[in-house]
Amino acid sequence: MEIIHIVKRHAPITAEQIAEMLNISRPTIRGDLSLLVMLDYLAAKPKVGYFLGQKSDEPPVDASQLHSTKVRDVQGVPIVVDVKTTVQDAVVALFLENVGSLIVTTENGTLAGVISRKDLLKVTLGNPQAGSMPVSMVMTRQANVITVTPEDSVLEAAKKMIHYHIDSLPVVQENSQREAEQLEVVGRITKTTIIKVMLEKLDS
Repeated sequence: MEIIHIVKRHAPITAEQIAEMLNISRPTIRGDLSLLVMLDYLAAKPKVGYFLGQKSDEPPVDASQLHSTKVRDVQGVPIVVDVKTTVQDAVVALFLENVGSLIVTTENGTLAGVISRKDLLKVTLGNPQAGSMPVSMVMTRQANVITVTPEDSVLEAAKKMIHYHIDSLPVVQENSQREAEQLEVVGRITKTTIIKVMLEKLDS
């Protein structure tokens, strides 16, 4: 609320100026600013600053509400492909499901990696042989994939999306019958899902 009030009085205003008025460092409010822009409470223009967004007259959701809501309560069905899936079939799946990325799993359903629209675009441009390649050759491998667990809060998921500049996260859990590094894929949470949760909190 304080950030919105400051922007309302002084727009356009930079992140540095907002931080100075709050007497805190810019990195401290980076996540808050990104979240407010994502929810359309604020709008931002490069080299200009922050303005009020279309939803600025609505009361922002209290972060404690998002902290109390768990990922398991809002996660969706994961959109997955097998590691042996070809790039061509992955492109088809991406557009049929209307998603920005696909979760890649092993034969036993554990997380192998993630492949995004950008990954597929890079490998197919100017490469007529790319369609027959397995996605395992171009995906982001499990060790570098950002994930959440069902017990994480929606707020934590939102912070990860903002920090790593991604639109969705695989929801995973460790299975005691498997090795520690093998994570079972149990769901998916997206930026759209988080926005819906926040809007529902506003209406409640």
